[in-house]
Amino acid sequence: MRNITLIVIVFFLSLFNFAQQVRFGEDRFYELIVNNHPLSKQANLKVNFGENSVLKARGAFDPKLFGSLDQKYYNSSQYYDLLNAGLKVPTWFGLEFKTGFENNRGAYVSEQNNTPPNGLWYGGVSMNLGQGLIIDNRRAELFKAKIYAESTFFEKELQLNELIFESGYSYWNWFLSYHSEQTLIEAYDLALERFNAVKRISELGDRPSIDTVEAIIQLQNRESLLLDFKTERQATMFNLNSFLWDENANPLELDSLTIPIDLDSISQLPLWLPTEEAIDSAIQQHPYLQIANFKIKSLEVDKRLKREMLKPTLDLQYNLINEPINSNPINDLSLNNYKWGVTFEMPLFLRKERGDLQLANLKIQDQQFELDNKKAYIEFKIRSSIVEMTNALRQVEIYQKNVKDSEQLLNAEKQMFENGESSLFLINARETSYIQSKLKLIESLVKSQQSYLSLQYALANLI
Repeated sequence: MRNITLIVIVFFLSLFNFAQQVRFGEDRFYELIVNNHPLSKQANLKVNFGENSVLKARGAFDPKLFGSLDQKYYNSSQYYDLLNAGLKVPTWFGLEFKTGFENNRGAYVSEQNNTPPNGLWYGGVSMNLGQGLIIDNRRAELFKAKIYAESTFFEKELQLNELIFESGYSYWNWFLSYHSEQTLIEAYDLALERFNAVKRISELGDRPSIDTVEAIIQLQNRESLLLDFKTERQATMFNLNSFLWDENANPLELDSLTIPIDLDSISQLPLWLPTEEAIDSAIQQHPYLQIANFKIKSLEVDKRLKREMLKPTLDLQYNLINEPINSNPINDLSLNNYKWGVTFEMPLFLRKERGDLQLANLKIQDQQFELDNKKAYIEFKIRSSIVEMTNALRQVEIYQKNVKDSEQLLNAEKQMFENGESSLFLINARETSYIQSKLKLIESLVKSQQSYLSLQYALANLI
């Protein structure tokens, strides 16, 4: 009964210890980044900026109430009482409808401003027949706001792409330092076990005492190297912590029981290499190029507006007027009662307008050159990342074979040592070679993952 109880206790203790080990995978890490990181939330704001920019530009076409009241009294006399109120309704095509009520009275109101006793209703339209007929500032601002709103989606993608790339690099650096440290811990434990064994055998007189010196030197070397890896692991963990936040914008920290995924989970992962068609498609759809194209579209809107400024200003206004009868403004309405006006203006040399148009053309050319340069740079980054990743995968294959061969040599040397045909120095040399090959394998595995990350970053394919 006591044995059964002991077995149950050991079983539950093993479950408890196992539960403390938390594998922190790359997918879960990226999920936290995208959902909680401040820069990720900031990226989401870019879309809101675009939507509200369109809303603001649409406001230029909102109907507008207006009104004014001016009165003057002096020496107990009312000099004037001027009232004008109404509604303006701008439209997309440069027309503006206007209706209002005007009532002016007083001893010193000028003749042209006099109104009937019931006031004067007016309603009509104003239009730009020259400058502003095709496009004006209001329409240009709305065009550009819509273009900017579209570009914000790609700006968001770029910011998230860069954030995941930087955080991913930090994750794999943490992975490298952790597994390198684990490899050194195993090597240190082996050196410590060998030192104790050699010391016992030497004390019995079966081995020369100089072997204990060899064993302690090897132990000290590995302890020193282990301390370096512990420091590196702590540094990479601190760096990784800077990317971790909870949903309430509170920073998170990894504890000592949180560990990365194991080596076997990535040593067999197939890493995707893009085809030529995929590369061409990625370049054409790349967010950097899309944003550059949107900038060119926005500059073309400016160019259209500058070209419109070459036209003369020719504004026409026409309003029907009538005295309201019983508060009804259309009683006795007559087409013979109206007021109208026309405004014309045109610079003689158009130097400012022609200069603005040429500057608009130059800005488009400048942005086009920038677009061509970005396209070439993106293609270079993609292709160089492919080469880097291909070489990294080849290195993984080389070091995987090197680890197997080193392990085989180490086992053979141990067998010879047991038969008295080798020395502790050769054992240590073989073991050191085996440990170094394992460290190189870990490094090459991480390099392959980071080169894959760089390729996906160059393709803007991390989100």
